Amino acid sequence: MQLITEEYRLMQESLHENSGYGVASEHYAPLVAELIRINNVREVLDYGAGKGRLSGELEWLVPWPVTVHPYDPGVQRWSAAPSPCGFVACLDVLEHIEPPLLENVLDDLKRVTAGMGLFTVHTGPAVRILPDGRNAHLIQQPPRWWLPRILERFELLRFSLIEYGFFVVVRRQ
Repeated sequence: MQLITEEYRLMQESLHENSGYGVASEHYAPLVAELIRINNVREVLDYGAGKGRLSGELEWLVPWPVTVHPYDPGVQRWSAAPSPCGFVACLDVLEHIEPPLLENVLDDLKRVTAGMGLFTVHTGPAVRILPDGRNAHLIQQPPRWWLPRILERFELLRFSLIEYGFFVVVRRQ
């Protein structure tokens, strides 16, 4: 199952060299930590890890050690297909997916979410423009567009609008 084209993977690899790209986990870490504490989570798959900063943020937000497994096809050292995990954080990732491959990525999220997931989606344009002239948010759609696609695969536990989009807490069906 293809999750990313080679051309886009190379573009993402290059973008990740920028220190300001792939850092959304810092913004969402308090929400991730809240869910970890409530659900006594010990292990997290950071799906679309970017700079991999979620682990460091959780060190001071959660009172016990949490193992974070980073996965990001645009970061070579984290590009191997991840194993299922009881808690999956997919933070500011889905809007960056190539539209023809979104269903594959959502299917892969279902595959790796053994329990609960937190997915955040930015619904508007990004500040960053890709080298090929496209907006970095390849999919700019409202929640009413996203939710049916997510709910085909997951049970919705929580939905919340946030400043730039929304987040869902889901459980695998």
